[in-house]
Amino acid sequence: MIYRVDTLTESKINPITKCEYDSSWTILMLTDSKDYQRMCGSSNGCAYTIKISRLRCDDWEMAICDYIGFCAANAKNAILVMTEAELNIAKGHYDGHSYNDPFLRESEPAVLVHSTPMSCWEQIKRDGMLKSWNLLKAEKTITEEQPIGIQLGDPADFSNYIMFGGGITGEIVVNSKQQGKIVMDVDAEYTTGARLYFDAKRMAQDGLLVRDGCHLKVRDTLPLKPYLIWAATWDTIGLTSQLSVPRIFAEQSDKQFKIIASQYKQEMNGCNM
Repeated sequence: MIYRVDTLTESKINPITKCEYDSSWTILMLTDSKDYQRMCGSSNGCAYTIKISRLRCDDWEMAICDYIGFCAANAKNAILVMTEAELNIAKGHYDGHSYNDPFLRESEPAVLVHSTPMSCWEQIKRDGMLKSWNLLKAEKTITEEQPIGIQLGDPADFSNYIMFGGGITGEIVVNSKQQGKIVMDVDAEYTTGARLYFDAKRMAQDGLLVRDGCHLKVRDTLPLKPYLIWAATWDTIGLTSQLSVPRIFAEQSDKQFKIIASQYKQEMNGCNM
């Protein structure tokens, strides 16, 4: 069920049930923050909360309705923290869209990045696909008790999805996995893995891309072919060692990918002629 409230205090008490939150609940809060576009996590015992700034997020209306659509499709209990007028504005703006639109929107990146440790990359190549954490756990491919995102308050069902991002985020995740704790230092030394660049347009057209209001993700599995454009590893980007820091590895990988992307675009244009 989807509920709306004008305001909400982040605590362990659910304003709808008057009891403590259980794992079926998430929250989306529209804010006036100037510090972020979107932010997510859990604090003060509250349910997992996505915060979207109407001041910094140009497509906040789309994000709200993606969240609603995703929660409805997955039978999740959701609380919207915004005025009724703001919700109506969002719904009007969203006309003709869905959380799994089979096309890329103007505001969405043409390339999605997924970072993984080197040992996982070797397994991914053997499998010929990416797999969600829950699927890998069921296959007993991984032995860790829980994904690192649990420390950030990620809901359990996040592990049914392969998550994508950009910038340094993926490398932060890889380093945090290695350290067994969240490490936000972009200049902390770590053992680099693989930074994978995927064709988001193809993923959307084939109905694989899912939007939850904050993330772009794929359920369960993603074949490498035909979606993987390129894999960056320490040797393919010209580093002298597998040891580096998230900032340098991400920057050098993205720099090299620009060259690869230009060639890929030419090849794709040739195929479409």
